[in-house]
Amino acid sequence: MIDGKQDFSKFQDEVKPVDIKYYLIKYSRYWPLYVTSIFLGLILTFLFHRYAVEKYEVQGSILIKQNSSPEMKILDRSNIFSGMYNLENDILLLTSRNLAEAALSKLHFNVTYYASTNIKEVEMYDQSPIYVEVDPDFPQMEMGEVTFTMLSDTEFILTQEESGFFDFLSAKPSGPVDRAILNRAYKFDEPISSENSRFTIRKTKHLKAGDKLSFVIHNPVQIADSYAAALMVRPVTSYGTVLQISMVTTVVDKGRDYVNALMDSYIEYNLKEKNQMTENTIAFLKKQLFVVEDSLKSVERKMLNFKVNNKLLDINSEFGGVLGNIQNLEAQIQVVDFQLNYYRSLKKYLEEKGRDYSDILAPSLVGIEDGTLNSLIGSLIDISLQRRRLLAVVNENHPNVAELDEQIAKLRENIFENIKNLVENTENRKAQALAKLEDEGLEFSKLPQAESDFMSLNREFKLRENLYNYLLEKQAEAEIAKASNISDNSILDRARRGSQIFPKKSQNYGMAFGLGLAVPLVLLLLYHYLNNKIVDQVQLKNVLRIPLLGTIGFSTKDTNLLVQEHPKSMVSESFRSLRSALYYISSEKACKKILVTSSVSGEGKTFVSINLASAIAMSGKKTVLIGLDLRRPKISEYLGVENTVGLSNYLVGKAEREDIVVKTGFDQLYIVPSGTVPPNPAELLLKDKMDEFIKSLESEFEVVIMDTPPIGLVSETMDLMRFSDVNLYIIRQDFTHKRYLLMINDLFVNDQVDNIYAVFNGMKAGLDVYDFGGYNYGYGYNYSYMRKSEYSGSYYNTEEGERPSGWLSRLLSRFRV
Repeated sequence: MIDGKQDFSKFQDEVKPVDIKYYLIKYSRYWPLYVTSIFLGLILTFLFHRYAVEKYEVQGSILIKQNSSPEMKILDRSNIFSGMYNLENDILLLTSRNLAEAALSKLHFNVTYYASTNIKEVEMYDQSPIYVEVDPDFPQMEMGEVTFTMLSDTEFILTQEESGFFDFLSAKPSGPVDRAILNRAYKFDEPISSENSRFTIRKTKHLKAGDKLSFVIHNPVQIADSYAAALMVRPVTSYGTVLQISMVTTVVDKGRDYVNALMDSYIEYNLKEKNQMTENTIAFLKKQLFVVEDSLKSVERKMLNFKVNNKLLDINSEFGGVLGNIQNLEAQIQVVDFQLNYYRSLKKYLEEKGRDYSDILAPSLVGIEDGTLNSLIGSLIDISLQRRRLLAVVNENHPNVAELDEQIAKLRENIFENIKNLVENTENRKAQALAKLEDEGLEFSKLPQAESDFMSLNREFKLRENLYNYLLEKQAEAEIAKASNISDNSILDRARRGSQIFPKKSQNYGMAFGLGLAVPLVLLLLYHYLNNKIVDQVQLKNVLRIPLLGTIGFSTKDTNLLVQEHPKSMVSESFRSLRSALYYISSEKACKKILVTSSVSGEGKTFVSINLASAIAMSGKKTVLIGLDLRRPKISEYLGVENTVGLSNYLVGKAEREDIVVKTGFDQLYIVPSGTVPPNPAELLLKDKMDEFIKSLESEFEVVIMDTPPIGLVSETMDLMRFSDVNLYIIRQDFTHKRYLLMINDLFVNDQVDNIYAVFNGMKAGLDVYDFGGYNYGYGYNYSYMRKSEYSGSYYNTEEGERPSGWLSRLLSRFRV
């Protein structure tokens, strides 16, 4: 508070309640802009959908089974109480480039076919009428897009399309083309070769002359990298071992085939790793069978020759038991030697091998049924296979690899200790068998020499035959095990169909509608926020503290004498309303003195002064209009009166009163021109002669209207207010700045001006105007209803010709309500 009055210096910082109705009406008038923006947004979205290449997501799932043995959990104590299976290694393997290459080897993805269309890129995949067979043994050049054009039923030509302006938006691979093969006629199944290319084109469907399509030959390494990077693998649930495999593709069938081929390759890889041990066993047994078979044939030839030379047909049966015992002991010794050789070779293998033991022979596969050794070797093989799969996707410094190496080291120590004990036990058994064999040999020496020699050959034959049959049996068992072996993992769901993920049409249309509505609204809000001018009565009421006496409509007439020349116009009606309000507030005055001013030049104070004087004069009251703006006189020019002699001349004593009061061409209207522009207008208006002049006009005229300079620019206007009964402060719509009103508010609340009223000039209905549902009101119950820039409900109607003319004006008028 300042001396009991309110302080308006911080008036702009006051928080006003938000009028929702005000903003609804204010911004709803721009509905054609919203409709246009929404329509354009929907059109652009439609065009985007028409020319965009659709993307689909295809999915499949695979079940990873847990196969950890109890021995592995004992060696790795961190997993004793953990039932969760680590899927990270399987995810890395599925996204590896090696597995991508294995999957792509089943498919024809090294060539991509595109249909010839001007709308969007259409990949034909398996619908292509041609098949490009690339020579895999030739270092093929990776080429850009090559255009295939049919010339006749049997011939075609390869060309390269010229680059277009919008080719940078294309998703087709770009690159050089082998020009040696271009612009030449070829026949189907004819080799197409050059220094950089070698391939053959076969026809798979009917083609006619003029048909066109294009194809791109890819680099196998790059395509494997791209497909490995495009694959997404994630667990379906956090507590299960099912992996979901998905990828984004522009062709559903192509993505489906790749996902299925990848899952098949993963199963094959798992089965191959699992069969590695069996395959090594079969190879070992075949090698041993080859050696034993050769020695068996040699013994057979010796026996046959001995019988022929010695004419032996049968052996004395009494020595059959001794011979059988000797053969059994020798067979036992040979098996023991086989076991000792396996133990020693196993120990040597473990000592010389690095850390990969996936190709070791399991004891059970070669007939050694020691449970402890079989269990340890099985665990060692499992961990080695895990390590190999892990190294396919990570390096040897990975923590998981180090953990597996630690488990392998522990297993090796246990296996060495077990082999040591087995070798000792096996050597003891061999020594016992040799002692028994020596005893049986003494019995056998009692036979005749010929029979003794034959028995020796027969014993050797039986020994080789038994070993050969034993190896054949083990080989058959290993092959049966391999044939019946299945992968630990299985495909749960194959990829069948794809779901479109781009573009999302319903979502895009919704966004287009929302943005079409929001963008113009945001722009309008930003514009109005940055606009510091008064645009409607609500803003004016919020920042103005002097009473609002009336509103003056916007004039479209090319004249300043609106009331005189167009008395039936809506703007003339607003001046009559202002006249009525002035009569009401100064009814007790015999001569009403009205001062008209504004903040700055251009707000229409001279226009208001002339037409207000005309309206009062037309009511029959003798009215004089004084031009007190001595710096920039305009009244004389607007009314067509000479300005050579006027008020300034009178105040300096160079003219008489009768010389400066001039009658206009309108009834009851007189004018006092400003006169010659003086060098000191402020001091001139302070003379006592000015007081005398005003008093002389009071006795002659009923209404005196004073057109003064802007109060915000010059000082004499404040001095002239001592002569007035009513002061009119002109505010022009979309011209007067809000900050200009702070000065008049401050003058009013500090009693430096009184009897001052505001007039809102140049008001247009619609657009930024908020007129309380159409009612423009001022002081003194001066109501008129404005709709589409027309006053209705008043005595006068709009003249013909004031309606908007032209298509642009009619379009803009639609913004008004």
